[in-house]
Amino acid sequence: MPANLAQGYLFWIGNIYSISFFSSKKVAYFEGMPKRKLPEKTKSKEKNNFFEDVYEVVRLVPKGRVTSYGAIANYLGTKMSARMVGWAMNACHGLGIAAHRVVNAKGLLTGRQHFVPPSSMQKSLEKEGIKVKDHQVQDFDKKFWDPRRELL
Repeated sequence: MPANLAQGYLFWIGNIYSISFFSSKKVAYFEGMPKRKLPEKTKSKEKNNFFEDVYEVVRLVPKGRVTSYGAIANYLGTKMSARMVGWAMNACHGLGIAAHRVVNAKGLLTGRQHFVPPSSMQKSLEKEGIKVKDHQVQDFDKKFWDPRRELL
């Protein structure tokens, strides 16, 4: 555990633990993290809006390809935030974002329950030529689009 994390205080709030940092060294914890490398045309207008950054990356996923929540989080420099990418995908319905192209690391359509009807995620992928069997993308390795490799 980083020293500055240990200097924080742990508070109990209902069923949630919250870490409060009272150390002036908290910035040092984040200094070693890689910065987000979004192309100029994808930089969001609002500063530090993680959801908008996620949407800009998802807009770049080509038809007939899929990416994962973790790959997007890793590209944005927040490797441990795959779940937050999932929240962003859940919040983007109606915004014209191709959320159906984002699956889990094994190619499973884990976000399908957030589509109306749930089968529409699979149908959208199949319209783009992606084969899906038992809620899993077939030939996932060939269809996987990694933003770290594709957006250099």
